[in-house]
Amino acid sequence: MPRVLSLHTEVAGDGTFPVILLHGLFGSASNLMGVARSLGADYQVVRMDLRNHGKSPHSDIMDIPTMAEDVLATMDKLNIKEAHILGHSLGGKVAMQVAITAPERIQRLIVADIAPVRYGRGHDDIITALLSMDLRALRSREQADELLQKAVPELAIRQFLLKNIVRDGKDAWSWRMNLTGIADCYDNLRDAPSAEPFDGPTLFIRGELSRYIRDENRAPMQRQFPQMELLTIAGAGHWLHAEYPKIFNGMVTAFLAEG
Repeated sequence: MPRVLSLHTEVAGDGTFPVILLHGLFGSASNLMGVARSLGADYQVVRMDLRNHGKSPHSDIMDIPTMAEDVLATMDKLNIKEAHILGHSLGGKVAMQVAITAPERIQRLIVADIAPVRYGRGHDDIITALLSMDLRALRSREQADELLQKAVPELAIRQFLLKNIVRDGKDAWSWRMNLTGIADCYDNLRDAPSAEPFDGPTLFIRGELSRYIRDENRAPMQRQFPQMELLTIAGAGHWLHAEYPKIFNGMVTAFLAEG
């Protein structure tokens, strides 16, 4: 398996200038469909599955710089020389790294509810619960939901996670994502992107109720992204693009239109 992977992509939209969308941990390109639809009239929208997620290839190598290289290699494959880029959560870290690594290729950067800092181990309970599920004995998605309830009490998050279970033959189930690879590399995913500055226009959008972008993060964010602005969606948590799609999409559309 090569170090840099060509990612699975979904391309749509009536415009010509590309906007790349990157999902978060345990997600896939389908998570950002609402954003994609809102941009489709004016842009070419390119949704990518990050490595070990969705329909993209699996690898036992997984860190922010390598994932950014995947995006740039996939841009090359699609003959995309320059684009806007938007990432949510883990996808936001990768988007930041893409902009830092190849600033000449990113016109505008949008980061949804993640800061350029190293985070704590916030997903250990979820990873342990997912790894403990015996998919060979699983009879239905409903049973999988019951098995996750103790570790993941929030129904919406369980439904999101269980999108990764797919039929493997008539009666068997399997993980679409590379769960073992993600678990083994989880420490790498907590890292901040490289500390070099990106001088292009940058928009951070955070949820008021989320703790991923805190007020104390503003100073280091401004040092690394000197042309940044920070907007907050009142009442929103970490899944701000799904909780308040009209407001989130409006912020994204307005920011990109400035370019």
